[in-house]
Amino acid sequence: MSYITDYQYYENGGLVPEDANWGSYQYVGLDDIVNNFMLMYQGNNELINNVERYQVLFHAKRGIQELNYDAMKEIKILQLQVDSQLRFILPQDYVNWVRISEYTDGQVLRPLTENIQTNWSGAYLQDNEYKILFDIDGNVLKPKDSKLTIDRIAGTAPSIYPGGGAYSGELGYCVDGCWYFDYGIGTRFGLNTETANSNPTFSIDKRGGVINFSSGLESRFIVLEYVSDGMETGDDSSVSVNKMFEEFIYAYIKYSILNSKFGVQEYIVNRARKDKSSLLRNAKLRLSNIHPGRLLMNMRGQDKWMK
Repeated sequence: MSYITDYQYYENGGLVPEDANWGSYQYVGLDDIVNNFMLMYQGNNELINNVERYQVLFHAKRGIQELNYDAMKEIKILQLQVDSQLRFILPQDYVNWVRISEYTDGQVLRPLTENIQTNWSGAYLQDNEYKILFDIDGNVLKPKDSKLTIDRIAGTAPSIYPGGGAYSGELGYCVDGCWYFDYGIGTRFGLNTETANSNPTFSIDKRGGVINFSSGLESRFIVLEYVSDGMETGDDSSVSVNKMFEEFIYAYIKYSILNSKFGVQEYIVNRARKDKSSLLRNAKLRLSNIHPGRLLMNMRGQDKWMK
């Protein structure tokens, strides 16, 4: 990001949107990274020479992707409404999820639990002898939804999660106005803590590109917090990296080029690898956000008496 005036930063020079430059100074763009490397780290008097710009661009992108996977943790947040098929379509730059929550009518985020059961599947059409059916081209015929998916959408699929309270789905007896219930294995007696959850659940179909939810979430708003690869859907002009990682990106590019180049001594490659690793470690410490005030807030209850 080049230097701009205060008016350009706060008001975008009078253009729309006015928040286009907010927070931009803490980042350096991909083009600037590539240009700086070509000017300062390669040439006839440098360790790296005769390298093409496209090679530097490729390794710079790979370095930024590795940062997003491992260190930067710049989480994106997306809110969408669940459709009638109880699905939430994953954003195109999705790599991994951090947290998935339901935005309730009480205007709070209720965290959802990942379902360790399979709540969706594909299916093949079969005849009355259970043989798989094929079309004239020899391809397997498939229904729109499997029985498992249909039951999940209808809310009739069995679940190992209690859901709806301790007595949900149990046979009860009303005697003199008081209700009595049998012990339900897995709900109260012999409770499995791994599945002790009354909130709706979800399961991610990575191949299908959707999140499948349990019943009861149709038309509800879901908030997805996820990690992207930082490539901004292929728009190189929008790709950037925090300035605290800038030196690491240069070291990553240098190491990647030297490691793949013919005739480079091994000790030079090892030195470049160590530089890359140490700069990544330093950058992680810088962005760890360990503040004394936060530590103090966590330690305030250490002397609290427990009954």
